[in-house]
Amino acid sequence: MNPRIALFLLPRPLDAFILQDFVRPLAAEAGVEVLEPGRMPAGALMRLPKPLASVEAARQARRVKLNGDLGVIVLMHPVQWPLAAALLARNPSAQLWYGIWDRYDCAPDADERTRARVGAMHSAASARADWRFAVSGALADLEREAGRDCDVLPPPHDAFPAPDPAQAIVAASMGHLGRRTDWALLNRLVTDLPELTLLLIGEVHADETPDDKDLKAVLAAPNAVCLGSLPDEAAARVISLADVCLLPFREDEFNDTGLPQRILKAAKVGRRTLVPPLKGPLTQSEAVTVCSTPAEWTAALRSAGQANHTGDPDLRAWALTQNEATLLAPFRERLRGVGI
Repeated sequence: MNPRIALFLLPRPLDAFILQDFVRPLAAEAGVEVLEPGRMPAGALMRLPKPLASVEAARQARRVKLNGDLGVIVLMHPVQWPLAAALLARNPSAQLWYGIWDRYDCAPDADERTRARVGAMHSAASARADWRFAVSGALADLEREAGRDCDVLPPPHDAFPAPDPAQAIVAASMGHLGRRTDWALLNRLVTDLPELTLLLIGEVHADETPDDKDLKAVLAAPNAVCLGSLPDEAAARVISLADVCLLPFREDEFNDTGLPQRILKAAKVGRRTLVPPLKGPLTQSEAVTVCSTPAEWTAALRSAGQANHTGDPDLRAWALTQNEATLLAPFRERLRGVGI
């Protein structure tokens, strides 16, 4: 006896699908498969005259190969209703589950004719569906007003990072990012302190040190955020979000004697600047903390982060329970109910 298969019909490739966090955990289940768009995108199929769309959908349905018998079609957008209908015609015992994610008949990026066509597909798919689930209570209410039952299944976002704000350190660096920058220092800090978020304000002049592996590593680090050049008003507001500022200059004769303007600017929004052992910055010693070793840099950053605003811990605790195990449980129960 062949296993029963639940087949997701996606309007876009999974990597580009806005609700991939919903689909990926379920696609890992035994008996669940994903069908991405073929050479003809779903939108193009929708724009064909209805008779031609039916013919093309039937052709696509004949080409679908599964590792078992089709038990459930999970329709993820109404533009694929012709394909879903063709698959149902070939597999009359299969169920149709319809996931509703938008108010398709009001889409602002479509013209009136397209909205009407998609709205009609939505109505047809929803009327035929054996189970409807919507991303929001408001969308589910619209289905109920139309006389159709609908469950609410908000998508999980387990793949989105959730660093602990209680441990977070935010540091900002404003100014030249090129040959004067100690990229080895920055690379060590973002590597040794994964809880650090480094905000780099200014243009990165990678051409000044084109073979610098540390520069490339910093730019690739997920906790180093390059903001580019900002107007003073915007830069001041970004700095005000940081716990502390950095002057990541190389220790050399050129850097040793100047007074970086960023020190006073950071002080104006109440932020100290961590500096290497250079003489020039000591002109404004009231606003700087000298760090001579990697250990001192790390300790100073952690000390600054201790006063960081930690957000709402109760809200964070609730959000962490809204994971795929919790939010997708009703979907998994339905799969088990049909033998998948």
